[in-house]
Amino acid sequence: MSKKKFEVQENESIEACLNRIRQEGYTPIRRIEKPIFQEVKKNSETIYEPIDRKIVFEAKLIE
Repeated sequence: MSKKKFEVQENESIEACLNRIRQEGYTPIRRIEKPIFQEVKKNSETIYEPIDRKIVFEAKLIE
C-alpha cells in the first residue's frame, strides 16, 4: 500500500501519532479533522453541539 490513514487515538498526542507514522515508514501528506456532535434537546428543539473531534492523517509510503 502506498497510502494509509492514521487516526489519532484517544489519550494520544498529535506528536505521538506523527512519530508512529514515521516509525511505520510513512510521511504525512494531509490532515483531516472531523467534528463529533452530540444531540441535545432543549424544550421542543433539537440542537447539535460539538463535543469532540477526530483527527486523521493521510500518509504516503516513503520510497
